[in-house]
Amino acid sequence: MQLETQKRHYTPEEYLELEQKAEYKSEYRDGEIVPMTGGTTNHNQIAGNFYANLKFSLKGQNYRVYIGDVRLWIPKYRQHTYPDVMVIQGQPVYTGTNTTTVMNPSLIAEVLSKSTQNYDQGNKFLYYRSIPEFKEYILIDQYQYHVMHYVKTADGKWIFDEIEGESATLSFETIDFQIVLTDLYEQVNFAESDED
Repeated sequence: MQLETQKRHYTPEEYLELEQKAEYKSEYRDGEIVPMTGGTTNHNQIAGNFYANLKFSLKGQNYRVYIGDVRLWIPKYRQHTYPDVMVIQGQPVYTGTNTTTVMNPSLIAEVLSKSTQNYDQGNKFLYYRSIPEFKEYILIDQYQYHVMHYVKTADGKWIFDEIEGESATLSFETIDFQIVLTDLYEQVNFAESDED
């Protein structure tokens, strides 16, 4: 005899209430609450390097740069998620009455891990593309000098480019910013990247 376990479905409001009290972060996927996996030191280092270089480069310009703890709401797909780095041009558009959840990033960067890389490249990218302001997507491999770069054209098509090798430079289309991969991967030890 096979037992079926029933998954509980939550409303976005129930999720936000639980998330406020939780000791760890979870994503909301159309009724399901999914705990986020712990990040490695390399994951954290890469996200921090990207954020720090980007934040410094955009200083004094009309952009907001957020890292890890700011939640994103994607209404079309009923998704709450925590991108590694987000850039918002101008003022953030919030959902709800607080300033913890935004809706209008123009650029999102994710550091790939073995457990999330397929989701980040597949369904998550599909969800992100439903955001009208979203124009640039950066996927950073934490196991080697490798970045996947997607840019939305004026006619709504997405162009893909790969940047590989420690001396390569990642140049952005929607903001005036570029970074050499040695700076992006500064203090990353690839030998330590087996754990995930």
